[in-house]
Amino acid sequence: MSFVVVIPARYASTRLPGKPLSDIAGKTMVQHVWERAQTSAASQVVIATDDERIHDACSAFGAQCLMTRPDHASGTDRLAEVVDQLSLRDDQIVVNVQGDEPLIPSVTIDQVASNLAKNASASIATLCEAITDVDVLCDPNAVKVVFDVNGRGLYFSRATIPWPRDYQWESGVMPDGEWFRHIGLYGYRAGFLKRYTQWDSAPMEQRESLEQLRALYNGEEIHVEVACAPVPGGIDTPEDLARVREHFVRLQASVKTSG
Repeated sequence: MSFVVVIPARYASTRLPGKPLSDIAGKTMVQHVWERAQTSAASQVVIATDDERIHDACSAFGAQCLMTRPDHASGTDRLAEVVDQLSLRDDQIVVNVQGDEPLIPSVTIDQVASNLAKNASASIATLCEAITDVDVLCDPNAVKVVFDVNGRGLYFSRATIPWPRDYQWESGVMPDGEWFRHIGLYGYRAGFLKRYTQWDSAPMEQRESLEQLRALYNGEEIHVEVACAPVPGGIDTPEDLARVREHFVRLQASVKTSG
């Protein structure tokens, strides 16, 4: 199995401008992500950006970095441009690793690529994790997913799905049953990415603000599996950045102590 990792890294960010270049333990955020991807089984790791500052920083630490158009409506559209620039075959597997996830386990990158390779009818593979906190279950920022016995994604929603109809809600108490939070790590077939850019936004995509619903709306299959390792959340806010910086401080202190 051969796959390519693409790391989209945009400079513009509403809550944290320039975050791919944020310093974390002496390295930029995007370098940490790239180094994680480099330890996966990918045959090629490419960073895709629309900003010369990010391009120059990536080139300085030895990464392959492609300049892409600044007017893409979504990260998926940016990946499709990379597919064109690299002239990838339609059956080539492309894993999208977000540029703001410096703690992503490389085994999960391999997992989505492997799952897509094993499921020939799927155009996309992605991951999820069990929800054990009722606050997460009810949080519209935590995307929920339901899938069938074969791992085929049925729907993604910001709502609580499936809805426990007969449950009498109690504050802080998790209802009985299984719920899953979607983890935004995707493996795609390159041919799908080309098709995706030709479609209009789907009505349910617009209502939920979830790009993957465009794929379901157009009859594409998404394979979903529980992640083989915990996937920490990405960095969206200054508070997230501070949390990850503290993680690396503790990690470095632990290494010094054990050494």
